Amino acid sequence: MRSIKKGDIVSRNSYNNDILFFVERIDVVDNRARVAVLKGITIRIEADSPIEDLTIVPKRIGENELRNINRAEDIERIDNRLSVKLGKILHLDGDRRYSEKTERYYRKRNLNFVVKHVSEYRQPQIIRDLLRRYRPDIVVFTGHDGLIKSGKNYDDINNYRTSKYFVNAVKEARMWNPNINELVIFAGACQSYYEAIISAGANFASSPARILIDFVDPLIVADTVATSNQNRLVTMNDLERKIRNGRMAISGIGATGKSTVI
Repeated sequence: MRSIKKGDIVSRNSYNNDILFFVERIDVVDNRARVAVLKGITIRIEADSPIEDLTIVPKRIGENELRNINRAEDIERIDNRLSVKLGKILHLDGDRRYSEKTERYYRKRNLNFVVKHVSEYRQPQIIRDLLRRYRPDIVVFTGHDGLIKSGKNYDDINNYRTSKYFVNAVKEARMWNPNINELVIFAGACQSYYEAIISAGANFASSPARILIDFVDPLIVADTVATSNQNRLVTMNDLERKIRNGRMAISGIGATGKSTVI
């Protein structure tokens, strides 16, 4: 078998090859061991793995996985959109591939959106400038996350790969607009520190059960809020059946809809 390199699609033998990943980069540890930094193709998780534990996935299988990510057909559509003004979504994603998929999803849904590829650590740094520029009704912070020591230290933010950046991004957005009814915020990825993100001021976040979330889950939340009438409160009762693992993956305090009849 050829050596594994950046950009390959792989799976982990020790996890029964259950998730497909892109190889983001390969690091050398202690001047000898080669460790791959991985990002999920359809699951918003970041992980690392010894090269020896990885299996290269045939390109055709990876491409099939990519084609199967869009579940837009499962989401209710708004009729007579010519007479409805939808809420505006600003979506920051730490993964360039996911940013491109997100744009395709929102475009297919005919939503009002701006998508930016911004690394997780930079999201808190630039969000206020983007809020001033685009004046969105909904802001989404996503990318990749994961527990460093799986199964323990759930209340230690340093045990999460990127949750601290999502928390700080939410805080910055709330300093710009503290009204949870005016600016709706979603933040988080796989296994993110849900309680800290909600405490920072998010309306919705992942992941209450510290499980993996689907690529499309945050998009479903933004879509539902953007297309729901301004007189309606969007709650988890509206969302849980649309999200792969329901309230274990996503939860929150709710948000007012952002569409208006014109």
